Amino acid sequence: GAPTISIFQKPPGVIPPGGSTTICCICQRSYGSFVLYRGSHRLHTLEQSGSRAEFSISNATHKDRGTYICHYLEGGTVLARSEELEVSVEELHLPRPDLSVLPGHKVTAGADVMFRCTSTHPSTVCYLYLEGQTRAQLLSREQGDYNLSHVQKGDSGRYSCQCYTMNASREWSAVSNTLDLVVR
Repeated sequence: GAPTISIFQKPPGVIPPGGSTTICCICQRSYGSFVLYRGSHRLHTLEQSGSRAEFSISNATHKDRGTYICHYLEGGTVLARSEELEVSVEELHLPRPDLSVLPGHKVTAGADVMFRCTSTHPSTVCYLYLEGQTRAQLLSREQGDYNLSHVQKGDSGRYSCQCYTMNASREWSAVSNTLDLVVR
């Protein structure tokens, strides 16, 4: 069958001007090549090792924001296109929130876990990121909690959170500490 390709940002989150991140594209096949687009603008592959290609953004500016898509090619033919990845570059004015997980960061498969993102700033909304995922989870507005029931091995990984104010001029926090969830 046709290969599939995934795209994600590492580390995830809104990037401050001058900050850096890496856009990763992964395909199960390894003998083709990857091309990254921002909108309709073609960017060059920086590093490719096997089934993975990485594109680094350093000293980010507003020009780096936008919708990124990765194409996988063999012999000049596009065999797969990734989902769209939205990259945001914004000033980070709010303090870094604190991410915690209950009952703990090592759990057995089938357990229920709760992520809590605690912001010192009132009336914020927070996102929960899992490194390797294109989309972020919006946390519940009241507590900044996110419940994950019946966790599986696939829920393992590196989590972080980031918050923004709900007023007209959306203000962002820095990204929280990271937590590694291990599902055994």
